[in-house]
Amino acid sequence: MESTVKKITNTKALALTGRVNKGGRPKVPHKRRTAVSVMCTLIEKRIIEANAKRVGINPSVFLRNLGLNTRIEIRVKTLPKPVLEMRGTLNHIAANLNQIARRRNRSDDLNTLERAMLNQDVRSLRALVKNINAYVS
Repeated sequence: MESTVKKITNTKALALTGRVNKGGRPKVPHKRRTAVSVMCTLIEKRIIEANAKRVGINPSVFLRNLGLNTRIEIRVKTLPKPVLEMRGTLNHIAANLNQIARRRNRSDDLNTLERAMLNQDVRSLRALVKNINAYVS
């Protein structure tokens, strides 16, 4: 029983036999084609590069992982409704007082309607002070 072993020395024959490993870079299922530019200072760039090197990846992968995997807390500052209402009332009173002060600075006397508005604003301010004290206490 003799077995004959063929030696393939021709490289064209290798291509025809269908090698498993063709060599080169492996195919990526989803190739990244879109770029995002980030503006930073030279010092910030060096820090990002140093952190990426410390982890053992390139800066692009480092920033992509940070952007995709890091949760950022969003803090929305909202004021309670009574505070917003109080703020609106204070703005209204401030506008009235500004008009009265402007009139007085021109040496004009206040008429009856303007005096009544001034007294109403004073009462409103006193009520607001009471509301603020109740809210804070």
